[in-house]
Amino acid sequence: MRRLTWLLVVLIALLQYPLWLGKGGWLRVWDTSRQLAAQREVNQKLEDRNAALDAEVRDLKSGFDAIEERARFELGMIKQGEIFIQTPQGAPATGAASVTSATNVTNASGSAKRLPATSTAVSPAPTFPPSR
Repeated sequence: MRRLTWLLVVLIALLQYPLWLGKGGWLRVWDTSRQLAAQREVNQKLEDRNAALDAEVRDLKSGFDAIEERARFELGMIKQGEIFIQTPQGAPATGAASVTSATNVTNASGSAKRLPATSTAVSPAPTFPPSR
């Protein structure tokens, strides 16, 4: 009887091996599902990036707003009639007009923006023609 018990225990252990450690076992399924979740996160990030790039391409093809925005932020261009105020990060540049109170900036269309009270330097900037 004792031999039969041990034989059954060994048989059960041999049957459990493929379930836990075999080719299609639980450990492999768990690892694969973890890899799948990580890949789905990467795919979602890439889809979001692609959607943003697609929207930017469509905007650049169809309108002047995106071109104007790029000209402003990447090239530092302004429209005619606008005042460009540059705020230095450190101490104000020597030789530039310094302002220490809050400043209003008005563009040609009459809309005003209020800048925080910091030291600012007024400097000329390149201009581009007004948008249509």
